[in-house]
Amino acid sequence: MAWWNLPGLATLFDLVCPPRCALCGVDLPAAGDGPLACAACGGAISADAARCGACGEPGRADACRCRGQCGDWDGIAVLTAYGDDVRGQVLRAKRPAGDAVAVALAGLLVAKHHDTFAAWRIDTVVPVPMHWRRRLTRGTSAADVLAATVARRLGLPRRRLVRRRRSTPMQNELPFDDRRDNVRGAFVASRGAAGRRILLVDDVTTTGATLAECRRVLVEAGASAVYAAVVARADRGGAEARLT
Repeated sequence: MAWWNLPGLATLFDLVCPPRCALCGVDLPAAGDGPLACAACGGAISADAARCGACGEPGRADACRCRGQCGDWDGIAVLTAYGDDVRGQVLRAKRPAGDAVAVALAGLLVAKHHDTFAAWRIDTVVPVPMHWRRRLTRGTSAADVLAATVARRLGLPRRRLVRRRRSTPMQNELPFDDRRDNVRGAFVASRGAAGRRILLVDDVTTTGATLAECRRVLVEAGASAVYAAVVARADRGGAEARLT
């Protein structure tokens, strides 16, 4: 048995270095295996209006304008709307020092939608890829950390089955109507996607163009189903996703 798995050692470590909420810094009673977020932060971020499970827009699925059909993915799970408080946490998660924030947000995402993920019968978790030059500049990829945490909490493998083969301007810098053209042809999927039921993970979606293009190449590579999961959705008529 590895020394860090010795009985009682985790408890002793918690006493010496109490776990803290990754979002607000308050002490947590114990690390456990739950999200690294206190009850107040978890409750505030997880509280969101009912959303259509097909397109992700606010409202009940039976009353949604998409009528339960979305050609961009087979289903979507959203943790929360993209507002000012969530924006700050997402921006923190995009920096190397904010990996713990990404882990906490992913834990809340799984806690909220665990039953949905089980019903989707997912067998592989895939992050939306960042171009290598942008990752080198930032020092981390929030989507990769999110996907790794979601996969671990669901007991599933995380695989990088999509690669970004060309750098593109940031989506939030473009008008809505230009975003699909911006990412068209920017991704390529591995043949390892064939036959898999995939959960595609990202931090924020606005128009869904990036998720849709990743889903398109995965389906072309033979994926049998591609679902999406995001921390936040910037709804039209709400806060615009302006990430830096």
